[in-house]
Amino acid sequence: MKRIVFSAMAACIMISSCAVAQNGAGLSKKEKKEGWQLLFDGKTLSGWHQFHAKEGSTPAWTVQDGALFPDTDAKKNGASGGDLVTDADYENFELVYDWKIAPNGNSGVMFGVNEDKKYGATYSTGPEMQVIDDAGHPDGKNKKHNSGELYDMIAAPKFYAKPVGEWNTARIVKKDGKIQLFLNGNKTAETTMGTPEWQELLNNSKFKTWKGFGEYAKGKIALQDHGDKVWYKNLKIRVL
Repeated sequence: MKRIVFSAMAACIMISSCAVAQNGAGLSKKEKKEGWQLLFDGKTLSGWHQFHAKEGSTPAWTVQDGALFPDTDAKKNGASGGDLVTDADYENFELVYDWKIAPNGNSGVMFGVNEDKKYGATYSTGPEMQVIDDAGHPDGKNKKHNSGELYDMIAAPKFYAKPVGEWNTARIVKKDGKIQLFLNGNKTAETTMGTPEWQELLNNSKFKTWKGFGEYAKGKIALQDHGDKVWYKNLKIRVL
C-alpha cells in the first residue's frame, strides 16, 4: 500500500512539474544548465513595467490563464494602456516565447528598446517581430507586415502563423548585431545591424528618417499593446 501511495505521489509531482513548465512557470534542468532564465513567472508582472510608467500608474496588462494579456476592459476602468517592457536590458540573447492573437488583432515584440524620455514609443528605437492576424487585420495586407517578419524591413518566405486563436512559438536570436527570427520553427528573417545591407533595409522602410531606430545594441524587450487582444506565455531568455 505504501509503495502504491508513494508511486501515486511521485506521478502527481511529475505531472504538476510538467504543467508548471508548460505554463511558463518553470525551467527544466537542461534549460537551466544551458543558461535559460524565465522572463515571466506565469503569475505576476514581476520583471516587467509599462513603458515610461508614471509613479502610481496601473498598467492594463494582467495575467490571464498563465499568459500576459493587455486587458482592454481594464482600460475602460482607468488602467493605463501602453507597451510592457522588461526591467533589464539585453544585448546578445536568444528569446523564445509563445503567442496567440484574437481575430483582427495586431501586436508585436520589440528589442533594443531605449526608454529615454526623448523617445515616445518602444517602436521608436526597437526593431519588431510582427504579431498579427494576417488575414483579418488590414495591416496584414501590407508586404513585410505579416506574422514573424521583421516589421516593415524583411518579408518572410511564406506565411508560417497558425490559425487565429492557436498558439505560435517564436524565437529571436541576436548576437553581435546579427538578427535571426523564427516562427514555428521556420526562419522568417536574417540580417546584421550596422551593415550596408541593414542600411539598405532602413532606407526602404518607414524608419529611414527615424533617429535612434535600431541604433542601440543593448535595450529592453517590449510587448506591444496595440489595443487588441493578444496573449504571451512561456517567455524565456538566455544571454549569449
